[in-house]
Amino acid sequence: MQYYFAYGSNLHHEQMQRRCPKCRYIKKYILKDFQLTFRSKYGAADIEKKIGKKVYGALYIISKCAEKRLDIYEEYPTLYKKIYFKYNGKKVMTYTMCKKTKLVPPTTRYLNIIKQGYKDCKLNIKSLKIALQPVAHLQR
Repeated sequence: MQYYFAYGSNLHHEQMQRRCPKCRYIKKYILKDFQLTFRSKYGAADIEKKIGKKVYGALYIISKCAEKRLDIYEEYPTLYKKIYFKYNGKKVMTYTMCKKTKLVPPTTRYLNIIKQGYKDCKLNIKSLKIALQPVAHLQR
C-alpha cells in the first residue's frame, strides 16, 4: 500500500473506485510550489513546479495492483512520469507529464469529471477556475 496524490480526473471518487477498486480516499491535500496546467493533445491535467503556487488535490491509499492500473491509464512512462514527495514522513507518488507541451484546454467531458472530483473531495472550485485561465481563450 502506498499514498497517491490525485489532481485531475482521479479526484472523481466513482471513477477512481472503478479504476482502482480497493483504493481509499484519505483527505483533500494542497501540494505547494506546483501549479495545475492543461496540455498535450488531450488537454489533460498536469502539474509543474512553480514557487508560490498551489495544486488542490486528494490523497489516496492504493495497492501495487492499483498503481499498475493507474500507470496504464496515465500512459506511464510515455505521457506521464512519476514524482514523489513526503507527507507525514510517508512517500507519496503522483504523475507529471514528461514533455511540457503547449497549453491546451480540456474537453468539456473531461472538465466535468474533474469538477465532480472537486465536489467529491470538497475542494475549492475557484482554484480550478484559476488554473483554467491561461487556456480560456484557446480553442480545442
